[in-house]
Amino acid sequence: MNEKTLTKVPEVTLVFWIIKIAATTLGETGGDTVSMTLHWGYLAGTALFLTLLAALVVWQIAADKFHPFLYWATIIASTTAGTTMADFADRSLGIGYTGGSTILFLSLMAVLALWYWSLGSISVETVKTPKVEVFYWTAITLSQTLGTALGDWLADTGGFGYEGGALFFGAGLAVLAALYFWTDVSRVLLFWAAFILTRPLGATVGDLLDKPISHGGLNLSRPLASAVLAVFIIGCILLLPQRAGSHPARSQAAS
Repeated sequence: MNEKTLTKVPEVTLVFWIIKIAATTLGETGGDTVSMTLHWGYLAGTALFLTLLAALVVWQIAADKFHPFLYWATIIASTTAGTTMADFADRSLGIGYTGGSTILFLSLMAVLALWYWSLGSISVETVKTPKVEVFYWTAITLSQTLGTALGDWLADTGGFGYEGGALFFGAGLAVLAALYFWTDVSRVLLFWAAFILTRPLGATVGDLLDKPISHGGLNLSRPLASAVLAVFIIGCILLLPQRAGSHPARSQAAS
């Protein structure tokens, strides 16, 4: 009998990616709401969202099984923290989009390498112990922050604009989907590539919605856009049930 051990993260399906893209867009509009609309600034916004993220990660690790609302709340906290952290580094500290993207990319690669070296796998299907969860949420937060910086870099430094950036990252995800369905490229590699790319897609879509028209955006209300996205995500969680991912138990896999 092939027994299964449940992980504490959702099975990676189309529903997962729909909610992930909506969550990353909410992260952009929500982060901008606090730092810009409410005038908290990037540093105070970062402190707020990092505190919330830390509390949710502790709760997530302490949980005994997968809880959809807790998981997605933690993802949203990581993406809003990523938004304000990237903006603080790129703008307030003057590192710039290129420098910020490079530092964050190298940091993410270092965490993934350390994770692999320590446990022999970076597959999300093994996220069921506190040690793996620490690696997982560290990588998730860095990938969310990197995605924000990449989105800003392509839209601003790259000259694509927000609409062009959204199309570019959307095309990148389409390429990854094609590789998933028609090649044998590592599923773990494709997952992390897609996870990283969905963040700048959400970032550019969020910026397209709420930035001033003079800056290439639609100048929609940040709080309103955030509220609509939050309702959409809650609706998806309630109407499109998710289940925990699973992988063969170690004892069975070894036999």
